[in-house]
Amino acid sequence: MYEFLNVNPNNNLTGDCVIRALAVAQDKSWDDVYLSLVSYGYDMKDMPSSNNVWSYYLHNNGYKRNNIPDICPSCLTIKDFVTNTSGNYILGTGTHVVAVKDHIYFDTWDSGNEIPIYYWKKG
Repeated sequence: MYEFLNVNPNNNLTGDCVIRALAVAQDKSWDDVYLSLVSYGYDMKDMPSSNNVWSYYLHNNGYKRNNIPDICPSCLTIKDFVTNTSGNYILGTGTHVVAVKDHIYFDTWDSGNEIPIYYWKKG
């Protein structure tokens, strides 16, 4: 269900979850995703990791955003999402981003108890 994966070339563990998740989900290198987001950020006059920038990037790469239904007080966790869905997704919690591929979520820490509020899926 959870697999440690750090695609950061310097093995940094914090501050780049957006780039790591997008790289994993798209089977691209960390460098390629970073440079693309920097270019989008430059054009938009915003930081590469801002929600506006990476959302626009995903939209332009064929992804669609969907909200996850609010079923609290027992909200759906990343672990729940992964268990109940198949396919490839990018999950957003509002403060963190995680790549999901075929019932496995990839991260530098076990973020499975975090509550995703939306997901991106290609197509």
